[in-house]
Amino acid sequence: MSGFPFDALVVGAGFAGAVTARELAEAGLRVKILERRDQIGGNMYDYERDGVLTHLYGPHIFHTGNQAVYDYLSRFTDWVPYEHRVLGRIRGKYVPIPFNFTSMEALFPAEQAARLREKLSAAYPGESRVSVLDLMNSPDADIAELGAFVFENVFVHYTAKQWGMPAEQVDRSVINRVPVVLGYDDRYFRDPIQAMPKQGFTALFTAMLDHANISVELGCDALSRLSLTRDGRVLLDGEAFHGPVVYTGAPDELLGRALGALPYRSLRLDFETVPADSFQPASVVNYPNEEDFTRITEFKKLTGQVCPGRTVILREYPARYQPDSGLEPYYPIDSAESHALYARYREAFDRYPSLYFCGRLADYKYYNMDAAVAAALALAKKILAR
Repeated sequence: MSGFPFDALVVGAGFAGAVTARELAEAGLRVKILERRDQIGGNMYDYERDGVLTHLYGPHIFHTGNQAVYDYLSRFTDWVPYEHRVLGRIRGKYVPIPFNFTSMEALFPAEQAARLREKLSAAYPGESRVSVLDLMNSPDADIAELGAFVFENVFVHYTAKQWGMPAEQVDRSVINRVPVVLGYDDRYFRDPIQAMPKQGFTALFTAMLDHANISVELGCDALSRLSLTRDGRVLLDGEAFHGPVVYTGAPDELLGRALGALPYRSLRLDFETVPADSFQPASVVNYPNEEDFTRITEFKKLTGQVCPGRTVILREYPARYQPDSGLEPYYPIDSAESHALYARYREAFDRYPSLYFCGRLADYKYYNMDAAVAAALALAKKILAR
């Protein structure tokens, strides 16, 4: 008989772990969460810095087309409507990103911009967005030239900074995440639901984890307490734990990187409190070209806070992720080699039927928040069905 006072173990208190834990708890299971950091919320954790609600791990904006996910999270928070708009500093001007007709009119002579609008509308009838790579490959010389301009001024240097490699070597799917807009829509996201939690993300997580069947242990490195046996058992503190174990961390860490380290990109985050009402014309301004950083976020423009005389900004400097460097593994590297290595790790875990993986790190996949929530809800159903 197990000596554990809980029925399920969850490693990590971000969306993947918290949502799974809440669902299992509501089904009657006693759930223990082990969180390496000293706070809940994963990379969504926010806190007050000089009176301004600030996202410690970089800006997070909730957007979704999944009504069920929105309804689920609405149990734990009220929302403030927010449509994300990003500017890019290109050739000394602030223009909308994704690149759209407004961007084109700001950077090209009026006659040329008008001609390009007509050509684009004729070449892509009924389409509102198109890949910059498709523009570059257009048989129309003017459209191809526009594509080359956008690729050079919006994508090439930003991508090189973000991923640490030339844009030509980055997977096409990464380039296509930010298309060219054939019109004046300046919203960064097109999802029908876009909002920010009224009291912040940490308050949302606090409400979600407020359940009699959930206990959370912070500042706990689960890897120092978990071990896996050759016969398929999961040990916690040296004792076999027979309930479900939901792991949301990096799979290579769970096996001591025995097959090699999974590659990630990271960020060095530089926060600054500025004694001013406003620092920049938008919540996020991208700097694709000259600067070492990729963007600056001004947080109170995300949340709608009114904080006269002060504002908090964040500059993001992309960096190579190295284990034990103190940096966070933010972005999985999208390459055939990295996915093959991940597949080898997952195959190594097939012998552990009680071990489940969920989340951006565990699935080695770039998740938006709504996708992480949806994956966790699906995983909880799978566990309970067994």
